[in-house]
Amino acid sequence: MTPASSTTSPARPRRRTLADRGFDSVTLLLVPAALFVIVVFVYPFLFGLFLSFVPKEGGLFGNYIRFFSDPYMYGTIWLTLRLALPVTLLNIALSVPIAMQVRHLRRQRLLTTILVLPITLGTVLVAEGLLNYLGPQGWLNRTMILIGLIDRPIRLIQNYWGVFISLVITGFPFTFLLTLSMISGIDPALEQAAATLGARARNRFWHIVLPLIIPGLAVTFCLAFVDAFSVFPSAVLLGAPAGETRVISFAAAQAAFEQYDYSYASAIAMIMAVVQFGFVGAVLAVRGLFYKGPAGGGKG
Repeated sequence: MTPASSTTSPARPRRRTLADRGFDSVTLLLVPAALFVIVVFVYPFLFGLFLSFVPKEGGLFGNYIRFFSDPYMYGTIWLTLRLALPVTLLNIALSVPIAMQVRHLRRQRLLTTILVLPITLGTVLVAEGLLNYLGPQGWLNRTMILIGLIDRPIRLIQNYWGVFISLVITGFPFTFLLTLSMISGIDPALEQAAATLGARARNRFWHIVLPLIIPGLAVTFCLAFVDAFSVFPSAVLLGAPAGETRVISFAAAQAAFEQYDYSYASAIAMIMAVVQFGFVGAVLAVRGLFYKGPAGGGKG
């Protein structure tokens, strides 16, 4: 045995042992991503959870008792759900038929680019644009008055509907892209076979396409709901933050930056997270009742 082989032989069994345990070079590439998640997400969440149990006044649960004993505060949960749920359901209801049509178009990329354009603008820029478009002297009201549809401007900002429209515009591209990817992944042979047997387009959708995409739509609903539930800029710029659009994120911001009560703000953020986790958990539980196999297969 040469000296070189004698020096390298002890390292080889060690490498095999680490590889058998899953610590190969490819797995180590996940370490930076894991550290990023811990530093940016896990640590702030745990610190906020700890801070929420250290109130300025009261016992361990003082912040939570304070929140749920004030109707003006816990009412923000309902006001936020009143925005997030309809917006999420509407975006999904719009994305499915549009994706069904777009998948057959030749210039699918061009139309997809146009539909996802609001993502590049950002929530604040969209809200500022809607202020000029939906305002009393905006293009929409002036055009409808000019053609005689209305006699006076319709109030579409500084209320519920301004925020609702903004959330639909900014949330639809996200749900559309996810829905399009799911529908495009369905094997066309399934629908072709059903059409050969005499099934109409409506029946093919209800009995083939929809059962295959329901699990994916459940995940899309969860992601879109979390995004809509955390609404903040639209509620401030287009809504009435002291009234019907006083969402829970705005209440947390007030506690942190107006009252300088970071412990109370952390408790509100934790309540916000619990509500989101509750809805996501319920939807994912229902999702488990449906088919979860590949959409391109023949099961369903």
